Amino acid sequence: MTRMKLKQYHIDCCQGDLARYVLLPGDPARISIISKLWASFREVARHREYSTNTGVYKGVPISAVSTGIGSPSAGIAVEELARIGADTMIRVGSCGAIQPNINCGDLVISTGAVRLEGTSKQYVRPEYPAVASYEVVLSLIEAAEILGFAYHVGITASTDSFYCGQGGAGFSGYKSSMTDNLMLDLQRAGVLNLEMETAAIFTLANLFGLRAGSICTVFSVSPDKFELKGEQDAAQVASEAVKILSEWDLRKERRDKKYWYPSLR
Repeated sequence: MTRMKLKQYHIDCCQGDLARYVLLPGDPARISIISKLWASFREVARHREYSTNTGVYKGVPISAVSTGIGSPSAGIAVEELARIGADTMIRVGSCGAIQPNINCGDLVISTGAVRLEGTSKQYVRPEYPAVASYEVVLSLIEAAEILGFAYHVGITASTDSFYCGQGGAGFSGYKSSMTDNLMLDLQRAGVLNLEMETAAIFTLANLFGLRAGSICTVFSVSPDKFELKGEQDAAQVASEAVKILSEWDLRKERRDKKYWYPSLR
């Protein structure tokens, strides 16, 4: 895997600025929310939508880089992070739930994503799956259990449009017939939630030989129910998952194993 010591143009970071484990919130304001959970941190860079802090959580080096809204900017972050040594990335975001058993403030841990965005299609044919690293998924589940937060595990759908692309209406009620059945089809397929970055992050991570995961807090469960809750819970679970992953990675290294499996414990 090629590493570059030169500063990356968009994220404004170079090798040595970041830990191998990187959290990827969309909103730059979430960088502060995440970093305040750590024992210590320092600001590394602020450029465009990319805000970056590096610190320590329970003895483990950790970084957080905001990606802005949508898959194009998230894809740039994954590209540039890979170039300077990051190998494990966890999206920490917000989403809308589309299954009736999910409540505002619940967390959704993604095992895979429906590629309704366009960025990943610039890299590989649409039949290629957008799947999470099983190690990251397991670490997120264990962290959510340790912390006692309500969570769901399953498939996410990532779109390029917050309005029409998620089955809603645009300005002045504009709506296209091609999205009329989108929500119903996704519900019937068992998809848990809608957001805008996970599919691209998963796809690129797999193409580049990296590990990726995603945990989102549910802000909406219907057009009429929207609550800003659970944001810090997702950040805490993701940070705790990094600690868990670091322990597993150390055990793998000591046993000279490439993959984590339960009896390594």
